[in-house]
Amino acid sequence: MKDFPGTPGTVTGLILRVLQCVFAAASIASMASTSYFFKFTAFCYLIASLGLQITWSFVLALIDAYALVRNKALQSTVLVSLFIVGDWITATLTLAAASSSSGVAILYFNDLKSCSFIGDCQKYQLSVALAFLSWITIAISSLIMVWLLASS
Repeated sequence: MKDFPGTPGTVTGLILRVLQCVFAAASIASMASTSYFFKFTAFCYLIASLGLQITWSFVLALIDAYALVRNKALQSTVLVSLFIVGDWITATLTLAAASSSSGVAILYFNDLKSCSFIGDCQKYQLSVALAFLSWITIAISSLIMVWLLASS
């Protein structure tokens, strides 16, 4: 397997995993700081899927950091296949949650003009934007993993 930026055990791979955690945690923090997020099922789904995203990305960031410290290659076919499956599952869940949450935010707060709590509306929108940023970073990671597996 080739060693290019974003592969497991590289600095770029570690940075992508840390960014996934940071964006997902910031999205959850923004959503959880509102007072009525639990009334919207899509927002609860967003928090649940991003919680899984944080767990998955944090574990892989620890594995990447360990590989960097020990100067080991994490490019076995079985390990990369496991990373691909986990990345695609979490990417799909994150995209679905971010899309449904953005749909609810647009419907309630722009189309129906029923946003009587302006500060919370901005936090909902920020949370959705951060969820999409988290999805972009996991999509990049998952595409790199597929590319890595295909190059072997």
